[in-house]
Amino acid sequence: MKHLPIFPFLLTLSTLLLTSTSISTITPNQNISDGQTIISDDELFKMGFFSPSTRSNNRYFGIWYNKISVTTVVWVANREKPLNDTSGVLTLNDQGTLMLLDHTHNIIWSSNSSLTANNNIPVAQLLDTGNLVIRNENDLAVENYLWQSFDYPGDTFLPSMKFGIDFVKGLNKYLTSWKSVDDPSIGEYTNRFDSDGYPQILMRKGSKVEFNSGYWNGLRFSGMPNLKPNDIYTFGFEFNERELYYKYELVSNSVVSRMVLNPEGRIQRFIWIERAGEWRLYVSGQMDNCDRYGLCGAYGICNINDSPACACLSGFEPREPEEWRRADWSNGCVRRVELSCDGGDGFVKRSGVKVPDTRRSWYNVSMNIEECERVCLRNCNCTAYATLDIKTRSGCLIWFDDLVDIRSYAEDGQDIFIRMAASELGMIIIHYIFVLVAKLAGKASWVTGQNG
Repeated sequence: MKHLPIFPFLLTLSTLLLTSTSISTITPNQNISDGQTIISDDELFKMGFFSPSTRSNNRYFGIWYNKISVTTVVWVANREKPLNDTSGVLTLNDQGTLMLLDHTHNIIWSSNSSLTANNNIPVAQLLDTGNLVIRNENDLAVENYLWQSFDYPGDTFLPSMKFGIDFVKGLNKYLTSWKSVDDPSIGEYTNRFDSDGYPQILMRKGSKVEFNSGYWNGLRFSGMPNLKPNDIYTFGFEFNERELYYKYELVSNSVVSRMVLNPEGRIQRFIWIERAGEWRLYVSGQMDNCDRYGLCGAYGICNINDSPACACLSGFEPREPEEWRRADWSNGCVRRVELSCDGGDGFVKRSGVKVPDTRRSWYNVSMNIEECERVCLRNCNCTAYATLDIKTRSGCLIWFDDLVDIRSYAEDGQDIFIRMAASELGMIIIHYIFVLVAKLAGKASWVTGQNG
C-alpha cells in the first residue's frame, strides 16, 4: 500500500478554510475530512463523506444534491472500498491527483489520470453541473481538464454529461447500477453504448442483454418512442471519428431531473417536485414486456396489444411449434421459403416497428434508400435494410444476420424492408390485402349497425 504523510497543521488549516467560508475548490494545501463538505458555486451540489443509509456504517466520498431534502447521491468515489470509520481524508497532491486516505494513510481511491499539473498549481472544483474536475488553477477550458468525474459515472446520468465513448481518450462512459439502495458497490446491471455495427445502447445483467434502446434514427433511439421533444429537457446524439455520445440539457434552471439505472435494472428519469418533497418518475426506458430483449426470438415480432404478444413476421413460421404454443418463443421463427439469391428475391416493407439489434449491421451515411436496396440485394447474406436517418430520409442501414428484437408500436415506429423469396412476395401481398379488406368490412359493419 502507498503511504502519504499528513501534517497536522495542514489538517487544521483545511478545517478553518472549509468551515469558515463556502467554497467550491480545494488546492494542494487543503484537505476534506469526514464532516466537512464542498458546495458548488450555485449551491446545487455538495460533496463530502456519507453513509448510504442508517442501516449502513460504511463511509463513502461522493456528490449529492445540496438543496433537496431527500439525500440523493449522484456519484461515489470509493464504491468498491468503503471506509469503516470517520477517519477518511480527501487530499489533492501537487501533481493534480485526488487521493482518498484512511486512518493509516493508505490510499483507498485516487483519480488516476495520465495528465498532471506539471509546473502549474492544480485545483479540484465541484462545478454547478455536479461534475468534479481537476484543472490547472488559471485554466477553465473544458478540453484541458486533467480529470473529471463525468468521465467515470456511476448509476446516475446528469444533465451536461456525455454518455458514450471518447475514441481519442479511450474512455467508455456508461452507467453501472448500485448493488442495493444501501450499497453503492457495482451491481449486476450496466447500460452502455455498443459500437459493434451501428451503435445502440444495451442494458445488460452481467453479460446477458436485457434491454436494447435501438439505434439513433435521427429523431430518437428506435426502441424509445417515449423520447420526444418536451418542455423539461432537450437531447441530442453525436457520432463521429472522435466520439460517440448521447446528452441532455434541462430547459429551465428551476427543474431538477436525473436519469438512474436502479439496482433492479430499470432505466428511469426522475423529476424533483419541491412542493411534495419527493422524486417522481417522469419516464422509464422499459415500458412493457415487449421491451424484454429478444422475447420473440429471431424473426419474431412483439405487439403488446396482442395476445399472445409474440408472432412470426409474415413469411415465417415458428421454429418449434410446440414450444410456441406453450408461450416459449425463445427459438423464434424460420422462413417458410429459403432465399434463392439469384436475383429473384425481393423485400416486404414493415412499418411502425422498432428495428432489430444492429450489432451485425453495416451502414453508410450518404446513401439513399434506393441505393441501400440495391446493395442489400447484391449480398446473399443481407436480410433487411432501413433508412439510417428518418428525419432527413438519408443513409443506409443493412442487416447481415437473423433479425432479433423487433416490436410493433402504435405510433412513432419506423419502416424496415425485410428480404423474402420471390414466391413469398405474392402470398404476403395477398395476406395484407385480405387483412385490409377484413378491417374495412368490419368498420363498415360497425357503421351500418350504428346507423341501424
